[in-house]
Amino acid sequence: MTPTSPLDTDLLIVGGGINGAGIAADAAGRGLRVILCEKGDLGGATSSASSKLIHGGLRYLEQREFKLVHAALKERQVLLKKAPHIMRPLCFRLPHQPHLRPTWLIRLGLFLYDQLAWGNRLSSSKKIRCDNKGPLIPEITTCFEYVDGWVDDARLVILNALAAQDKGARILVRTTFISAKKLNGRWHAILKDAEGREQIVASTTIVNASGPWVESTLHDIECATEANSVRLVKGSHIVVPQLYPSDEAYILQNEDKRIVFVIPYENHFSLIGTTDVDYTGDPGDVHICDAEKTYLLDIVNRYFLHQTAPEEIVYSFSGVRPLLEEENTSAQAVSRDYRIEIVGAPHVPVMLNVFGGKITTYRRLAEQALNKLSKFFPHAGPAWTSSVPLPGGNFSDKPSLKYEYQQRYPWLSGKLIEEYVARYGRLCEKFLDPLSTADELGEHFGHGLFQAEVDYLCRSEWAHTADDILWRRTKKGLWFSENEVNRLKNYLAAQQSQPIQQ
Repeated sequence: MTPTSPLDTDLLIVGGGINGAGIAADAAGRGLRVILCEKGDLGGATSSASSKLIHGGLRYLEQREFKLVHAALKERQVLLKKAPHIMRPLCFRLPHQPHLRPTWLIRLGLFLYDQLAWGNRLSSSKKIRCDNKGPLIPEITTCFEYVDGWVDDARLVILNALAAQDKGARILVRTTFISAKKLNGRWHAILKDAEGREQIVASTTIVNASGPWVESTLHDIECATEANSVRLVKGSHIVVPQLYPSDEAYILQNEDKRIVFVIPYENHFSLIGTTDVDYTGDPGDVHICDAEKTYLLDIVNRYFLHQTAPEEIVYSFSGVRPLLEEENTSAQAVSRDYRIEIVGAPHVPVMLNVFGGKITTYRRLAEQALNKLSKFFPHAGPAWTSSVPLPGGNFSDKPSLKYEYQQRYPWLSGKLIEEYVARYGRLCEKFLDPLSTADELGEHFGHGLFQAEVDYLCRSEWAHTADDILWRRTKKGLWFSENEVNRLKNYLAAQQSQPIQQ
């Protein structure tokens, strides 16, 4: 039965990806009442299927996206300071292939990249010579080197949701937005949770941040305007055993003018991607195809001494990016910029739609969205997110925090301390402080995943399934066997079947 007393809020945000979570955090920090609903897991679709980069996008310069690159490079520096636990600078090498792009063009692109990052530059780009000890084929004698940023994308979503909740937002996962209509000057929306229970939410504003579902969400809103056309583009990645032991990433040029990243991943693997393929159908059903696997492996094998076979792929993932439609433009050349559309007026239900975007500029997008909405909420506070760390990020540097924890938790192994710092920063204190011995970490599910961490993720970070824990909150799924996964599933099922303590 649908409740007769609706929940009351200023903003109902539909979509728990990076844009929805970022807007929720910004709005709640300005003093607005916020409810966010996500039909699956936070960051469970596009936002956890990126190349894990915080970057300006060197390749976007060829498309003359100078404004986007400049904004993204500025945000890169902001985010590296906001979340030092889940982000870090990453050195890239671009092997030179004269027949693909001449030296002068690459030098010009890197010069522009450096200039657009002026004041936010991590390190100046340079030309280096390759030696016979490196991982590349001997025919490649020159690389160009520059520095960008790496991020744990799924955890970035979680941290923004935690920031929103800390400021008073209500985060509803596994809760589907059914429909909304105008009633007495407000939106009345129906939400349905995983158990089929319905709840009405009365809201001044609906924020449609549902990513690749942005247009289909509009169909469920009464009197919604026609959407700006969105183009769905599939990007796929593969994970293989480590191609080389060093810490740099590579950006590989292909004959079709696309580029492919090879990125060190979880210490023992290499992440390879991405593809750009137009996509139709349900974004929830996306998966990599054999042609994409072949495409990525062919490029890598043309550059690296180690020749990787399809059977070496240990994991793959795909995401659907909702990009702004541009006529007569290939999938890889479509702009990664965004558009924020606001419809409504004071005392009339307001709707804000988010089209396009990239993970690097999520904070800027959220800030601009709230600046647009502020005229409807005179009591809203000023922008605040550029200088405040995300949860767990209130520390100066990882080595200092690791040393602090070695003294504070001498019973923890150095490997676990390193993992916890990289995953949680100071948030790990929430499950470590009540403990005094290693035995109190509880059941060991394998590969450094203990009961104390699992319980914390379920209790405080909205984890519900084994996939939530193994692939988004952590990346332990890369090591877990089928039996170990089943053990974790059985534990979660037993915990969820227990009655809730009042």
